Amino acid sequence: MRITGISTHVVGTPWRNLTYVQVHTDEGLTGVGETRMLGHTDALIGYLREAETNHIAGSDPFAIEDLVRRMKYGDYGRAGEIVMSGIAVVEMACWDIKGKALGVPVWQLLGGRVTDRVKAYANGWYTTERTPEAYHKAARTVVERGYRALKIDPFGTGHFELDHQQTRYAVSLIEAVRDAIGPDAELMVEMHGRFSPATAVRLARELAPFAPAWLEEPVPPENLKALRKVADKVDIPVATGERIHDRIEFRELFESQAADIIQPDVGHLGGILEARKLAATAETHYVLVAPHNVGGPVLTAATLQLAGCTPNFKILEHFNDFADADIKKVVKGAPQVVDGYFTLPDAPGLGVELDVDAAAEFPQQQARFDLWAEGWEKRAPGSPGAPGSPRAGR
Repeated sequence: MRITGISTHVVGTPWRNLTYVQVHTDEGLTGVGETRMLGHTDALIGYLREAETNHIAGSDPFAIEDLVRRMKYGDYGRAGEIVMSGIAVVEMACWDIKGKALGVPVWQLLGGRVTDRVKAYANGWYTTERTPEAYHKAARTVVERGYRALKIDPFGTGHFELDHQQTRYAVSLIEAVRDAIGPDAELMVEMHGRFSPATAVRLARELAPFAPAWLEEPVPPENLKALRKVADKVDIPVATGERIHDRIEFRELFESQAADIIQPDVGHLGGILEARKLAATAETHYVLVAPHNVGGPVLTAATLQLAGCTPNFKILEHFNDFADADIKKVVKGAPQVVDGYFTLPDAPGLGVELDVDAAAEFPQQQARFDLWAEGWEKRAPGSPGAPGSPRAGR
């Protein structure tokens, strides 16, 4: 079997473009992969066009390790977010082909299942007015849908510092959410790399009474010593890793012992097997894995394959019940959360099929998501930071 070529399909929303790649073979089998780029979708498509000629076409889709190696190192330049994302979508499509050809789900090819169910946490649910009352109501909706975990960034446009008034307001939002979801649900606090170490530590102490399940990206991701400074001073687990695009770059993070939970994005890290290798390394450091997942149904399905065979897998992020829920119809067999869990799929490959006609109903947009603009959390047309809206003042 040989790869004859690829086709790309961009599914657009105001705040995210999802890139789907179909890998075609000379035996009629087609696999699908997906990633979500912020502001670089056209660059990704351009890279894939060149990679199709240079590396992909004519390759054996079963020889996944070899194809990944050639795509990563065969152009000699150091692979970054765009290249690693391009590798990821092709890699997961090849696993989809391999699973279909052999009649088994991908997790079966990676060591077999360690669980039947994968816990999910909701994100994208707080696209409402930024008030305690509105957040309380929205959080209640999440638990009423069966979720036992959710995540929130309550800090507005905070950057390095957060003054006393803004701090008290952020705390009031977390207090409202905890009251809405009760004492047993997990409440993840996202900081999006906003703060200095001192501010992050202070905020963690303010939020401690509400029992956060983790503190995510408390400081910008470039400085691991700053992250270690936070980890040494807080009792809340620290999570990070969504903006690391090569598993080798996690080495220093593990050595620093600054993170309790890593959050690789399968769609940016080079695919399913690269993430599985990273998870195995994390296990040797007693670190849990909770992948970043802002993608649609294919990326979710691919990450579920990882979850199914990974002993130190903690929980999977899910946007698609709340933000842009209509995009689930672009895929047949889209994963569903029931009573707070995904069921591990048994269908061959990734267990999903791209509906190209349905995908065409969501044309590519000039999607923009500015976490430093007022109203970013609404992820909606017309809110500041969305396409066509003026950037909010700081």
